[in-house]
Amino acid sequence: MLSVLQKTTRSVQAVRGVHQSASQVLKHRPHEETVTASFGRFINEVKPQHLSPVVLQRSKRMVLDSIGVGLIGSTTDVFELALQHCQHMYAADYISSVYGRSGVRLSPTLAAFVNGVATHSMDFDDTWHPATHPSGAVLPAVLALSDMMPASRKPSGLDFLLAFNVGIEIQGRLMRFSNEACNIPKRFHPPTVVGPMGSAAACARLLSLDPSQCSHALAIAASLAGAPMANAATQSKPLHIGNASRLGLEAALLASRGLEASPLVLDAVAGVAGFNAFYEDYVPQSLDSPNDGHAFLLEEQDMGFKRFPAHLGMHWVADAAASVHKLLVGVGPGKFWSDQVQDILLRVPRSKYINRPFPESEHEARHSFQFNACSALLDGEVTVQSFTPWAMSRPELHALLNRVRLEHPHDNPANFNQMYGEVQVTLVGGDILKGRCDTFYGHWRNPLTSESLRKKFRSNAELVLPSEKIERLIETVEKLEKFEDCNNLLSQLH
Repeated sequence: MLSVLQKTTRSVQAVRGVHQSASQVLKHRPHEETVTASFGRFINEVKPQHLSPVVLQRSKRMVLDSIGVGLIGSTTDVFELALQHCQHMYAADYISSVYGRSGVRLSPTLAAFVNGVATHSMDFDDTWHPATHPSGAVLPAVLALSDMMPASRKPSGLDFLLAFNVGIEIQGRLMRFSNEACNIPKRFHPPTVVGPMGSAAACARLLSLDPSQCSHALAIAASLAGAPMANAATQSKPLHIGNASRLGLEAALLASRGLEASPLVLDAVAGVAGFNAFYEDYVPQSLDSPNDGHAFLLEEQDMGFKRFPAHLGMHWVADAAASVHKLLVGVGPGKFWSDQVQDILLRVPRSKYINRPFPESEHEARHSFQFNACSALLDGEVTVQSFTPWAMSRPELHALLNRVRLEHPHDNPANFNQMYGEVQVTLVGGDILKGRCDTFYGHWRNPLTSESLRKKFRSNAELVLPSEKIERLIETVEKLEKFEDCNNLLSQLH
C-alpha cells in the first residue's frame, strides 16, 4: 500500500512527464489548414493579453457563480452518491480537492467529475445561448488540473482565467455552427456535446500543448461526447456535466502523451460523421488566429445567471407568475388562497421534456413549467426551498397544478433568446389577471448586478463555508488575474 506521500510524489512525477511529453516535437504529416487545425492553433497561440477587460470581468463572475453553485450542490443526494462511488470504486489518490468536503481529495479526473456533478446537481449553473451550461464543464477540470501541477508550475491567476476562457470560447464557437443548437434541445444534452470539447481545450491550453496536440485533444474529446435528453429531470443529468469535465481533462492528458485522433473531426466531410453527427445542420468555420484581432464571444454576449435552481425556461414563467401573485394579493384579503383560482393558462414554447404537469421528484420539478408557475403564484417567487419535499407536497400547490393548461403560441419559439412566458389566471368570480415576462432578471440581456451575484454566492456558500472564508473567496476571485499563481484560490477550496 503506497503512503499518501508516495502517491502524491508519483502523481507529481506523472505531471512532469506530461509537461515533458507536451514539449516533445511529434512528427506529423503536413496538412492544409482545416477547421480542426485552426481550433488547435487558436488554443495554442492565445495569450492572456488577448483577454479584454470585459471578458476578464465576465469570466470572473462565471467562476464565482460556478463555485457557489458547486458548493451548495455538494449538499445534494446525487453529489453524495457520485462521491461515494468514486471513493469506493477507485484507489485513493490525494491530489485534487472536492467542493464542500474539507480534507477529501481525489485523483484529478475524479475530482473534476464529482465537482462537475455538484455544479449541475440543482440545475443552478450558468447558461448561454445557443443553449448550454458552459462553466460547469470547464471550471472543475481547470481546478483539478491546477491542483495536479507541481508547485513550481502552478498557473498564474491570469493563465488560469485564460484556460477557462478558452474552454468557454470553444464551446460557444461550436454551438454557433448550427441553427439547430440555438433551440431548446430535443436529442443530445448540449453540455455533453460541447462540454468535453471545452474542457479539453481549457486543459490543453493550461498544459501548453502544441497546435497538433490541441487538435488531437479536441478529437479525442469528440469520441467521449454525447448523452440523450431522456435523462433530463433525473439524477443522471448532473452526471452529464461531471463527465464533460472529467472526459475533457482525460482527452487533454491523453493528447499530451502523444495519442492521436482524427485531424478532421470538426470539419464537414461528406459521408463521414465527425462533430456533425450531433447537429445535422452543422456548418463549421475556421477560427481566426488570436493575433488577427479575434474577439471572444463573451465580449459580445454576457452570460445568463439563474436566481433559483431550475431549468432556464422556468425563469420566464416564474417571473410572469410572480407578477400575477402581486395582483392576487392586491385583490384579496391580504393573502392568496388557491380556491380563488378557477383556471391557469400558461403560454410557453413547445418543449416536451419541460412540460411536466405533476412532477414526482425535485429533478422533475426543476423541469416543469407547471410547477414553477404555481410555486411563484403561491409564494411570489421560486427559491431553493421551493424544491424541498415539504414545499412540493403542499395541498394548495397541487390544487393549483390541477387547474393548469398550456398553450404554445406560434410566436413563442423554443429558443432562449426569443421566447417569452405568459401566465393568465381566471378567478372564480370571473376576473382575469395576466403576467408576462420577455426577459427575466439574470438573462444575458438583463444580467445580474455584481451585488446580486455576490448575494447569490453568499447564500449558496453559507451552507458549507464560514462567513469569513466566503468573503475571502469573493475577494480572491475578483482579483484573480493579479495573483502570480492560483494557489490563493486553490488553498481556499481545499
